[in-house]
Amino acid sequence: MRRILLAFTFVVVALSAFADMFDRPAEVRLVVDSASAFTPKQLDALTAKLDSFEQATTVQIQIFTTTDLHGYDVVDFAQRLGEGWGVGQADKNNGIVIVYKPKTLFEDGEVTIQTGYGIESLIPDAVCKQIIDNEMIPCFKKGHIYMGIDRAVDVCISLTGGEYTAEKYMADIDRLYTIAVYIIIGLVAFPIVVVVIFLIVFLFCCRGYTASSNSSSGSSSGSSGSSSSRSSGSYRTTTHHHSSSHRSYGGGHFGGGGARGRW
Repeated sequence: MRRILLAFTFVVVALSAFADMFDRPAEVRLVVDSASAFTPKQLDALTAKLDSFEQATTVQIQIFTTTDLHGYDVVDFAQRLGEGWGVGQADKNNGIVIVYKPKTLFEDGEVTIQTGYGIESLIPDAVCKQIIDNEMIPCFKKGHIYMGIDRAVDVCISLTGGEYTAEKYMADIDRLYTIAVYIIIGLVAFPIVVVVIFLIVFLFCCRGYTASSNSSSGSSSGSSGSSSSRSSGSYRTTTHHHSSSHRSYGGGHFGGGGARGRW
């Protein structure tokens, strides 16, 4: 009976801790690095950038890293966090939540970008997916966690700050894909072209050598003649750190807009 009571107590405490995790903090911390993914310098730089952008636009971008999603799907976790904390302003619903879980020996790495109702038109789901696939995961695969998240933040800042549009971002991505395809085709075709040119030159030289040999043979037998042969050939944002002790989360709402990624 004692073991049952202890187990029951543990479950109650654990569930309470999970519930507390999604309760709105008294103080705004736009970067919560529970997974220790950043160095102190990186943490300060990212926090300063997000604080400055919020003060300029009221848009709140929440970064949350964790090694444990506590049984939640990463998208569900991010939505609960954004809704529970009230990321963004209640009258604008202009919050963005980025949740990052690192890769381990036994589990894939996971990341998601979830947008508030007021952000969905500025950063549609397809754009969120492109940001994850093009800005974040390539960096994560190389171990550059801060760089991947910082690049994603820069794109979000550009899109919500009015300096970049979702259409232009997608067009730029398509252009990069096209350039990459041409480069790959060029790299594949170049050796083939070189080989073909080499064969043409080689055959031409062989024919010239044969003609020259026949001419020399004719002269030695009394024939007159001669022959000769010739071969031819992010927006980046500069900010300063500001104290967030006087600010609070505004009560923004989330409706499922965003995307996820694994690596």
